[in-house]
Amino acid sequence: MSKVRIEYVWLDGYRTPNLRSKIKVMDWNGSDLVCGDVPVWNFDGSSTRQAPGSKSECILKPVRLYGRDNGKYLVMCEVFNPSGTPHRTNHRAKLRSLAALHTDQKFWWGFEQEYFITKDFKPLGFPAGGYPNPQGLYYCGVGGNQVVGRDLVEAHMEECLEFGMDITGINAEVAVGQWEYQCFNTDTLKACDDLWISRYLLYKRAERHGLDIDITPKPVSGDWNGSGCHTNFSTEQMRTTGGYEYLQGIMTRFAATHAEHIRGYGEGNDQRLTGDHETQRIDTFSWAVGDRGASVRIPTAFEQNNWVGYIEDRRPASNCDPYKVANLILSTTVGVTDA
Repeated sequence: MSKVRIEYVWLDGYRTPNLRSKIKVMDWNGSDLVCGDVPVWNFDGSSTRQAPGSKSECILKPVRLYGRDNGKYLVMCEVFNPSGTPHRTNHRAKLRSLAALHTDQKFWWGFEQEYFITKDFKPLGFPAGGYPNPQGLYYCGVGGNQVVGRDLVEAHMEECLEFGMDITGINAEVAVGQWEYQCFNTDTLKACDDLWISRYLLYKRAERHGLDIDITPKPVSGDWNGSGCHTNFSTEQMRTTGGYEYLQGIMTRFAATHAEHIRGYGEGNDQRLTGDHETQRIDTFSWAVGDRGASVRIPTAFEQNNWVGYIEDRRPASNCDPYKVANLILSTTVGVTDA
């Protein structure tokens, strides 16, 4: 027998969900631990805006296990009511049901998570009582006068890879102290689980450095870029036969559901989607090839490849819930034909 440490991770009941966690240490016989071996647990929902104090117990159901070779595990959990029904804040359960109906679509997902590293509530690299040099040299920059926090960013990437997440890249972003990482998966639920767990690891990594992470859409007002979670996606049809008519059909659906999407794409997004800093206005839907000022960017390679490939929804905010985003994109896209 040996000891294993399992960190249970879940989302709370705030309008913009926060990650919560607690650790269970238990004996294990040394064979490979799988998600089904992790016991159901509970927590005090009255402390997370998920239950009243008079009936405070909420249930944690493990749904995705992440492990390393050192006996330490992370497990993503869905929140359930004691009756066995999904909690009202459990948006993963809603996506799980929808995705199961449309496995034939074979969605692929790539999330671009932007964020600011902060210290004492100020972006790293911002001097006390003022501002750094204007944006221009920071994007994909090199050198201490252009980027800050690289050690944290690269350590986070390595940790995510060790836990089995498909992190596909990192880069310094347009503002100083702002970074981005990209994660990809061909499984809808795992893509979203990976984004939440990678955020969790990022917060914990920042703790060790005496820093914090800010994923609000516009941490610094004025002439500074906000943070998004650009969502790249494709269906099997989009990746194989594609076609302009098929793309146009999807964009027509997106235009018709723009307001609904915006409501589910993150709190405070109106501060970022202003029409400036590589965004379209929040009340306007547009799409174009190679245009980072459009709501949806069609990669140039997509057009050059006879309208075959993937597309990028640039509207989701950095603090979005990927379960909601994937639900909206999936439900809007399925059923579109090139007729």
